Amino acid sequence: MRKGVGTGTCPRSYVTAESVGLIEEFLVRRQLGGAECEGMSARKVEAFLVLERELEKERTERRG
Repeated sequence: MRKGVGTGTCPRSYVTAESVGLIEEFLVRRQLGGAECEGMSARKVEAFLVLERELEKERTERRG
């Protein structure tokens, strides 16, 4: 269990090639100054919002 999230099976099986691609695109777009929502699928926008929220949680927790 990590920060209230846990699984009873190997988490690697839940990380798909699509998931890795979304994370990589999210990080590249952040490096380039953000992501424009227009033209992106709803699924991708939602993934980026979840990633941004979780990244902010990590940063807040590190600051204490």
